Amino acid sequence: MDRGLYVAMTGAKQIMLAQAVNNGNIANADTVGFLANGVEFTSEPVYGPGYPTRVNAVAANSAVDFGAGVMQDTGRNLDIAVNGSGFIAVQAPDGSEAYTRAGDLRVTANGMITTASGLPVLSNSGPVAIPPSTQVTIGSDGTVSVVPLGLSPSAQSQVDKIKLVDPPTQDLVKGPDGLLHMKNGGKAKADLSVTVSSGVLESSNVNAAQSLVNMIQLQRLYELQIKSMNSSDQNQQSAEKLMQ
Repeated sequence: MDRGLYVAMTGAKQIMLAQAVNNGNIANADTVGFLANGVEFTSEPVYGPGYPTRVNAVAANSAVDFGAGVMQDTGRNLDIAVNGSGFIAVQAPDGSEAYTRAGDLRVTANGMITTASGLPVLSNSGPVAIPPSTQVTIGSDGTVSVVPLGLSPSAQSQVDKIKLVDPPTQDLVKGPDGLLHMKNGGKAKADLSVTVSSGVLESSNVNAAQSLVNMIQLQRLYELQIKSMNSSDQNQQSAEKLMQ
């Protein structure tokens, strides 16, 4: 039996998956430090009896785009951006160590430094916490300095150091939480060569214009698969009439 209908159906499904990834990129075009996801199609055989006359196109997340976004000045002491390659270590929702380039940091009521989404920022010894302070600054090497509450600016002291890492990108994988994790489940070593700029944020590296073009192209491919399904169905009906 001709497998055209099955192949077209599979193609339409895979295009929908690719469209979902592309739409996710568009939705995060304004998300600080977001790294775009890529999709590629691979050819897979149609398994089962019969001749290999049909091929399935299967969509898969090909990689994460590790290109840098645009640096935007904010003038805010707790906003940092990684210079060049590298990442900020944070604690993922499941308690594991993860990595991000989103540097829009906050200080909670109990003194924890977190990302804007509430993830604790890590040092080599655990989450970074500071005492009640009137001023918080972050140095280029990730050193966190504060002016304790009630003291003069000259009383500034260092309290901790943010863990900055730069593992090979092929060792990283983006998890369902949107954070980067080591593929082996381990922890990356702190890299003293990684530096940050204070008062700056890195925007998403999503190319919004290209993502919109991709959305239109995927929509047209989806429509083509639907037309193929209709053609296969019509051919099958015509064959059944001839057999009658």
